[in-house]
Amino acid sequence: MNGDKEMMENPARQQPALNPATAIPTLRWMKFPDPLIRGRLVKRYKRFLTDVELDDGTIVVAHCANSGSMLSVNTAGAEVWISPARNPDRKLRYTWEIIRINRTLVGINTAHPNAIAADAVARGKIPELTGYASVRREVKYGKNSRIDLLLERGGPDDGDKCYVEIKSVTMKRDLAKDAPVEFPDAVTTRGAKHLVELTDMVRQGHRAVMWYLVQRADSPAFTIAGDIDPEYAKGLTKAMAAGVEVICYACTVTRHGITLSTPVPLAFPKKMA
Repeated sequence: MNGDKEMMENPARQQPALNPATAIPTLRWMKFPDPLIRGRLVKRYKRFLTDVELDDGTIVVAHCANSGSMLSVNTAGAEVWISPARNPDRKLRYTWEIIRINRTLVGINTAHPNAIAADAVARGKIPELTGYASVRREVKYGKNSRIDLLLERGGPDDGDKCYVEIKSVTMKRDLAKDAPVEFPDAVTTRGAKHLVELTDMVRQGHRAVMWYLVQRADSPAFTIAGDIDPEYAKGLTKAMAAGVEVICYACTVTRHGITLSTPVPLAFPKKMA
């Protein structure tokens, strides 16, 4: 875990034409296939279940595609939007997509960021990740893991490789205009493992990038919540020292879809810079 705003092209590297066989068939922006349904958040429970009260007073159960704590985006009574399931046989008929925090719409579905990021990279919209002819998703690597995006200079299994791990960011504990968004919102041993694996790729001579995709557009900076997971903060410090690159982009979220927008500056403590 947007925008389709044009970014300045990287003058140092020109984006080659993508091999049609390796291009990813995603939309120019992530548009919700059906109109979202408005409601009010009653509660989220058992991690993946959410009770939502619709405008007519009906309470429905929606799937919550977010395994984090959802700290700062889990306020009872907040305005939310859910999407209807297209599969009539699906057990849960709805999926929670968006919550409104003050004036900001926040995308909470962690299933979307990888597709949004892959589409942006494939179209050459991320200056830090241009110059690769092949963009593949969920490729096996490391010790029984899959990388979110594998970029290859000459095509599949050809040329320089860049391993990209993507994390969805939703948390903003301080709602002041100049306050940063933060990650993680809970202890993440899996996230720490990913940092070690990215570091291993750098040591093998490849590029490795940790990409934080922010599903909201109300913060001028991004930082790590070291008070929530100090081990993750330490792990990122070590990874960056080893050569793992870090980028962060915000998203514009509407009731119609989610688009990648602008880079978000990193506001890390000096020991992480």
